[in-house]
Amino acid sequence: MSFSQILGQERAKRFLAQVMAREKIPHAYLFTGISGIGKTTTAMALTMALNCRELVKGDSCGHCISCRQIRNGNFPDFVSIKPQGQNIKIHQIRDLNHDLSFAPVSGSYRVIVLHQAETMTAEAANALLKTLEEPPPGNILILKATEPLNLLSTIVSRCQRIPFQPLPMDDMTYWLVRQKGVDSEIAAVLARISGGSLGRALKMCDGNFFDKRQEWLQMLIRLPGLTTEKALEMALECAQEDGQTGPQPSETGKAGLMDMLAVWETWYRDMLLVRVDGDKHLMINVDFSHQLKKIAGTLKIQNLISSILAVDQSQRDLRNMRNTKLVMEHAVLGLRRLAEQVR
Repeated sequence: MSFSQILGQERAKRFLAQVMAREKIPHAYLFTGISGIGKTTTAMALTMALNCRELVKGDSCGHCISCRQIRNGNFPDFVSIKPQGQNIKIHQIRDLNHDLSFAPVSGSYRVIVLHQAETMTAEAANALLKTLEEPPPGNILILKATEPLNLLSTIVSRCQRIPFQPLPMDDMTYWLVRQKGVDSEIAAVLARISGGSLGRALKMCDGNFFDKRQEWLQMLIRLPGLTTEKALEMALECAQEDGQTGPQPSETGKAGLMDMLAVWETWYRDMLLVRVDGDKHLMINVDFSHQLKKIAGTLKIQNLISSILAVDQSQRDLRNMRNTKLVMEHAVLGLRRLAEQVR
């Protein structure tokens, strides 16, 4: 993966190119931004460029032995550290510090990527801090995190921060159509609902997300006409959705309960957009635009706002490990009540 192959992130790529041209490589970077927008691929592109034996205009050639090893995942000087369970633990950082005492095996630089750096335990973070204060030569650390506020300020201050932005919707749509052969309408929906994360859009595309999304939106369309008994049955069905119910929507491609609530939130957001005559280009569920316009015209603006807040509260309750069945019963009955209160 060379810099030229990375979609978007022009500012990040430009900055790294300038750093390499000056031949003054910072020993630690902090890549921030949501998942799936190019942080890992940029780290790999930087590794390739730093170790490439036949640079082409400041970018890797893609053909030399180092480039081929990195691309195939067997370059000994590209190290990836991920959380074990919920956290990056102290022994992982101690092992890293031990390895850093040796020179790179085959390249000019060893690059170490710490994924989800914000999950480091306090002990691990303090152990890494010592390494950042006195970095061994020939080593570059790249910390990946969603938000720098989740890291120790002393760690952030010792890294060169490079923010990564969500990808433009039009660019993602074009890429999905041209590179993956996705239908243009589906590509537009994936680009919008993924929040600018190409990685998440690809997992949605390759998994069962899109089919499940159709089911979930049809549930909301039917909800106002259900009896209380049928609404409770629907809540139970929702609670039994497969996939994770953790703090983030599923990144595995297998759609789950948190994904469903995220989709529901976009539905009420879109209806609110329609009710206030907002910019149509901001609509997420563009393939349901006809139903959205028809339903939104019958609902009160305040009820749509309350519906968004109700879904958001359900997401928070699930993150706090509340009883899934009770959370969904409360959410579904509340949304049904709000949908029945027409203008």
